[in-house]
Amino acid sequence: MNVILITACPSGVATTFLAARGLERAAAQRGWTASVEMHGQLAPFKPVDAATIDAASLVVVAASAPVDLSRFAGKRLYQAPISEALPDPAAFLARAEAQARLHGPASSPTPALAGAPVEPKSTAGGTPRVVAVTACPTGVAHTFMAAEALTQAGKALGYPLRVETQGSVGAQDALTPEEIRAADVVILACDIEVNTSRFVGKRVFRTSTGAALKKSQATLREALDKAQVLEGAQGSAPAAAPAEKGGAAGLYKHLLTGVSFMLPMVVAGGLSIALSYVFGLEAFEDKGSLAAALMEIGNGAAFKLMVPLLAGYIAYSIADRPGIAPGMVGGYLASTLGAGFLGGIIAGFLAGYMAQSLSRYVKLPPSMEALKPILIIPLAGTLITGLVMIYVVGTPVAALMSSLTTFLKTMGTGNALLLGAVLGAMMCFDLGGPINKAAYAFGVGLLSESTYGPMAAIMAAGMVPPIGMGIASVLARNKFSKPEREAGKAAMVLGLCFISEGAIPFMAKDPLRVIPTSLLGGTLTGALSMYFGVQLMAPHGGLFVLLIPHAVNHVLAYLFAISVGSLVTGVAYALVKTGKVELPGASAPTQGKGWSKGATVG
Repeated sequence: MNVILITACPSGVATTFLAARGLERAAAQRGWTASVEMHGQLAPFKPVDAATIDAASLVVVAASAPVDLSRFAGKRLYQAPISEALPDPAAFLARAEAQARLHGPASSPTPALAGAPVEPKSTAGGTPRVVAVTACPTGVAHTFMAAEALTQAGKALGYPLRVETQGSVGAQDALTPEEIRAADVVILACDIEVNTSRFVGKRVFRTSTGAALKKSQATLREALDKAQVLEGAQGSAPAAAPAEKGGAAGLYKHLLTGVSFMLPMVVAGGLSIALSYVFGLEAFEDKGSLAAALMEIGNGAAFKLMVPLLAGYIAYSIADRPGIAPGMVGGYLASTLGAGFLGGIIAGFLAGYMAQSLSRYVKLPPSMEALKPILIIPLAGTLITGLVMIYVVGTPVAALMSSLTTFLKTMGTGNALLLGAVLGAMMCFDLGGPINKAAYAFGVGLLSESTYGPMAAIMAAGMVPPIGMGIASVLARNKFSKPEREAGKAAMVLGLCFISEGAIPFMAKDPLRVIPTSLLGGTLTGALSMYFGVQLMAPHGGLFVLLIPHAVNHVLAYLFAISVGSLVTGVAYALVKTGKVELPGASAPTQGKGWSKGATVG
């Protein structure tokens, strides 16, 4: 009898291999001809072909991880946890032969894991099912606004759509295995790397949160037309598309992944230092005091972990888990050598690509392949990265960082005004896009060097566009439709929280007026913040950071800079805007969750 044996475990290492070999021997003892399909890391994934499936009389699945079974429709199939196959494989096969049932045809077949040509798929009514994941570096605004935009686009086009958001508080409305299996297309609207192993075998389309937010319907149509099957073994890290891992876009995504993991440490460290100043600017020098403890937590622990986290998760974005150890060690060395966040960025990319190369090009016998991710890559990657950082990168980058921080701390008024204006313009140009995020990453990196002025200018300028749009909707009420006035109120609140994306609905509809007026106010605010010497200890929070003593040194000057820039933007846009124009997607949001058409994010 011809039989197909399939094994899969969550780690994809030892259990998958041992169960496969045990079942194969037991099948041979029973006189069966067995074809084995292992979903693991010890051997390349080789799915059984169509001829083998046609000839099989029985399909035995020992799996505790997701496996695509739709291709076995019409075959006798037995499925049980892999743990039941290990103690007595012969008894397991006997149960399989006795208890196997005919596997019914799938209502929505999933594509073959081998990446074979995919037939168009749809629900019973002919409408494709779509699931999506959204994620941005800060996990605050773009993540949820892109999710809402995709939901509204699905409603408008009549496609059942479910969105999982991976924000600052973790995954919300997480996609279930059943929803993933039933989906025809997976949209990954992510500016950072996310775990995609659960989507192996599905048609996947990658884009940014900005594209999903500004061109949601076009993104949905493009996904249905251009999505490609994600290859790899289920339960393990899939091979990323070349466009994602290389080129400027790939480098940028890796950097933002590192920044996103570093941000919580920056916030915790900066605000701990600010709280230590509540007891006096020099109170932390009194050993054993609460002020000294807060300073130790912030400056002695959190800030020292910032650069290792940045480097470690840049490497993780490139090479997955094997890159974390060499990346963090390289980042720690960058910090101790004085190379700062620039050295951490170099260490992250060096460690990531080194680990990726070791994984791809170091070939070992199948029996030793499991040693690669847990021994060979961490050891070799850490040694190579560490030696390069110590003997090649550390000294020159440390000199560069020393020159940069000295310049920033001693620059004259003219240079301060120029730097503030440039950073302010960058924050207002694309509202959460690449230029905005580059300025933000620069400010966050400087916090690790105890340079707080640029971060103050960056946050102040980033608040200007949404507050300005809210002011304009009040000053020129007759020029704004009712949905626009409601959007203006929301934008003002978002602006106070330092969520620049609140102005995106206005920019998407009227970019030729919104962008120049935002640049005008943001440039002025950034320049004023630097002129007044404002320093900000935290990288986020908007005006609510002012409630924490000493988080901002010149509070009134800071409020003045933000107010002036926002008024300039608001008045300028109120003057240049013409007529009433309905905002796209301004209808009231729907509620609910599930596969109903247009289901919104819960």
